[in-house]
Amino acid sequence: MISLVILISGRGSNLAAIVAEVEAGRLPARIAGVLANRPEAPGLRTAAAHGVPTDVVDHRQFAGREEFDAALASAIDRFSPDLVVLAGFMRILGNTFVRRYENRLINIHPSLLPAFPGLHTHRRALAEGVRIHGCSVHFVTPDLDHGPLIVQAAVPVLDDDDEATLAARVLTQEHRIYPLAVRWFAEGRLKVCDGRVLLAAPQAGDAALIAPATG
Repeated sequence: MISLVILISGRGSNLAAIVAEVEAGRLPARIAGVLANRPEAPGLRTAAAHGVPTDVVDHRQFAGREEFDAALASAIDRFSPDLVVLAGFMRILGNTFVRRYENRLINIHPSLLPAFPGLHTHRRALAEGVRIHGCSVHFVTPDLDHGPLIVQAAVPVLDDDDEATLAARVLTQEHRIYPLAVRWFAEGRLKVCDGRVLLAAPQAGDAALIAPATG
């Protein structure tokens, strides 16, 4: 069983999805701690309600990114995690921080990377008129939203979609694939090779788990 530290900035819906899988016994992991860069983040209450230790490293209390990154790393390392999970953590992390947790730092992004890195992904997808949108879990590298991809899920873009309806459909898939990616890591099945993620020891149900969503 691996230990996780989960970083949040807001409501923590992906945190809640991971907690649910851990508590259901489907994810062989222990959530050692949840850290937020905002003391008012609602996800802190979610974590505390499930008995998970929490801490805050408020980015507004630091002069710059390097000072914040150092304090955040110190807070993370007190939990000695095997994996650091970014779950709606809305801060860009510097190269030194990312390298410190190389191949054990993952993120979920609300687009089918490499399309639409950065912010406002659903708005941009609608503006571009794409017919397929989705979400991606990837290892974090210094190149923002371009790390090796672990798993993706696709959803159709409907003719009557607006930003809110499309975001809701994508979020449902985020809650499905993020715990899956963490489970694969916990099982030791992920290997990064030449910038690609290989899933070792294929299992009968893998294809169904990662199949694109249809609704």
